[in-house]
Amino acid sequence: MGCDRNCGLIAGAVIGALMAVFGGILMPVGDMLIEKTVKKEVAVNSSKIKVKQRGPYTYRVRYLAKENITQDSETHTVSFLQPNGAIFEPSLSVGTENDTFTVLNLAVAAVPHLYPSAFVQIIVNIFIKKSNSSMFQKRTLKELLWGYKDPFLSLIPYPVPTTVGVFYPYHNTADGVYKVFNGKDDISKVAIIDTYKGKKHLSYWPSYCDMINGTDGASFPPFIEKTRVLQFFSSDICRSFYAVFGAEINLKGIPVYRFILPSLAFASPLQNPDNHCFCTEKIISKTCTLYGVLDIGKCKGGKPVYISLPHFLHASPEIAEPVEGLSPNEEEHSTYLDVEPITGFTLQFAKRLQINILVKPGKSIGALKGLKQNYMVPVLWLNETGTIGDEKAEMFRNQVTGKIELLGLVEMILISVGAVMFTAFMISYCACRLKSVK
Repeated sequence: MGCDRNCGLIAGAVIGALMAVFGGILMPVGDMLIEKTVKKEVAVNSSKIKVKQRGPYTYRVRYLAKENITQDSETHTVSFLQPNGAIFEPSLSVGTENDTFTVLNLAVAAVPHLYPSAFVQIIVNIFIKKSNSSMFQKRTLKELLWGYKDPFLSLIPYPVPTTVGVFYPYHNTADGVYKVFNGKDDISKVAIIDTYKGKKHLSYWPSYCDMINGTDGASFPPFIEKTRVLQFFSSDICRSFYAVFGAEINLKGIPVYRFILPSLAFASPLQNPDNHCFCTEKIISKTCTLYGVLDIGKCKGGKPVYISLPHFLHASPEIAEPVEGLSPNEEEHSTYLDVEPITGFTLQFAKRLQINILVKPGKSIGALKGLKQNYMVPVLWLNETGTIGDEKAEMFRNQVTGKIELLGLVEMILISVGAVMFTAFMISYCACRLKSVK
């Protein structure tokens, strides 16, 4: 009788301990089980140059589905092209695509960079004068962004591209081919880019700066911790970037981690030695001591294009000093990604970048010979944003967040009930043993 009671108490304690252990095991394993059920849905007026911000002018982009999707079962990769397209959204804009701006003359500004020879500049200057082109011009928004026939380039009697635009060419083009890992053999590699346009390196930067790192930013390998550094590749600015944890955010009822692009990403090699290979010239950068701008001319056909954060946020004061009308602030001008940590999906993001043109004095170019110094002239800044829709957010809560919360409840119940059972049965067992001894 005593044995039966003791055996029953021990059995109960064992069962309780097993329930508690199983509840603990469910924490990481349950996350893995849930993860597998989730599917991804998801200008300028000039002496000190004066600028005035106008906008926003909004376009819907990244709305076209990926094309030429190819699975490779041997390498566990997926290849695809991302078509480019932009649709103007009048309801989200302050004006129309036909609004006009006084902006930098992109073609004239590029001449000293593309044609450093004084003799060639003298010849080119003939066509600049003949076309009545100057350092600044009036252009519509549509022309500035998507392209226009430049009058001076159209006069040059030998074959040169005559269409100029900040994003030209864009429409009816595609980005890629991307080849990314699907994670079938290793979930920690899911969405990581293997190759871009068939290469693992870009051929624009020396050393490791030329590597294609991380994902395209739309998603990351799952089970993200706050200590992880998220790496992502941006083809339009020709380099890989990284983001670090900033805060926990509640996005439409979904807990997400906000990762931010740190100021060190645009820092000088003096501030961040890892950036030494992004400094490819010594004159404009003053021997790599200036910070906050990135020369991407090599991937833009030699044109003097520089990228920065909007309003030269986190840039050297001497870069912004010759430009009036700037007011940088962290809240409006920083870049971030809101990532759901279990799945690794980016549910909201803001990619904010400014496009600048370096304007140098040109002694043989009439429109530029009056300049006394180099100017980093802002042309426009982008606020590319995206967020999960209400319908998709509800689906995500039901399919992921709800299950995780239910799983957490089950875990706590199992642990609590198991611990209580184990404690109660062990106390009862000890009491029985004590009574038997007496």
